[in-house]
Amino acid sequence: MSIKKQLQQSIITKLRRNKEGSFATQRDRKKILVQFAKILVIQGGYKLKHISGLKTKHITYMVNYYKQQNISTGTMKNRMSAIRWICEKTDKKGIVHSNDALGIEKRKYTTNENKAINVTNEQLTKITCLYIKFSLRLQELFGLRREESIKFNPFIADKGDHIFLKKSWCKGGRPREIPIRTTEQRELLEKIKQFLKEPTLSLIPADKAYKAQKSLYEKQLQRAGIHKAHGLRHRYAQRIYKEVTGWNCPACGGPTKKELTAKQKLTDKQARLEIAEQLGHSREFISAHYVGR
Repeated sequence: MSIKKQLQQSIITKLRRNKEGSFATQRDRKKILVQFAKILVIQGGYKLKHISGLKTKHITYMVNYYKQQNISTGTMKNRMSAIRWICEKTDKKGIVHSNDALGIEKRKYTTNENKAINVTNEQLTKITCLYIKFSLRLQELFGLRREESIKFNPFIADKGDHIFLKKSWCKGGRPREIPIRTTEQRELLEKIKQFLKEPTLSLIPADKAYKAQKSLYEKQLQRAGIHKAHGLRHRYAQRIYKEVTGWNCPACGGPTKKELTAKQKLTDKQARLEIAEQLGHSREFISAHYVGR
C-alpha cells in the first residue's frame, strides 16, 4: 500500500470511530481530510504514513498551500476546522496554532449588499421535477437550506403551528423549529402532503438516494437559470426582519444600526435573534450576512 493510501486509511479509520455531526458534515469532513492527506504526500513530499505522526510543519505547509490557491477565507476556515478535528481525535490539538497566528483572515460576514433572489414563474416552468419545485418553495417560504428542503418530510415536520426539522436534515446535526406564520406556508405543506401521500416519504423520490436527488436538483436549477438559490434564505430573513421591526433591513435600503434610536436597536436585536434561530445559526451576528448591519 502506498504512503498516501496508508495515511488516508488512518484518517478514514478515525472518521469511522468518531461519527460526529450530520451526514453532510461527516461527508464534507472526510472529503477535506482525504484531500489533505493526498496534498501532504504528493505535493508536499512528506512520507507520513499515519495521521498520529502529524506535526506543526505539516499544518504550516497546508496553510501556505491553501493560501497559494487563493481560496476564500470561509473555505480556508472550514478546512482548518476539519484539520483541527482530526488533530483533537489523535491527541495532537496543540500542534495547530490559532487562525491569527497562521495568518488566516477573519470572516467578513457583515455587508449591506442584498444577496436575496426571487424565482420567477418562467424559471419554475423549466423545472420538470415536482420534488425539486417543492424543495425550492420550502427554501423560499421557510428559509430552509438546500439539504433540509430535499430531505423534508411534511408528515414528520408539521406540528400544527410550527415545523420541526430533524437533526439528520440539518447542518451540524442541530434540529430546530420554524413557526408557521402565513396561509401560504400552510397551503404549501398541505400540497406537499397531497403530492407525497405516504407518511414515510420525503422530497427524495423513493427510488433515489439523497446524493442522486441533489445532483438532479443542481442540474434542473442550472437549466432554469436559477443561480445561488441560497438567496432565497436571504429573502426569507429579510421578510422576518420587516415583520418584527416594521421597517426594511439595511440590505433592502433600510436604516443602518447607527441610525436607529435606542428603542429601535432593541427591536433590531430581537429581529436578528429570531432570524438566527429560524435559519439554524447559533450566533446572532451572522444574521448580518442576510440583512446587513
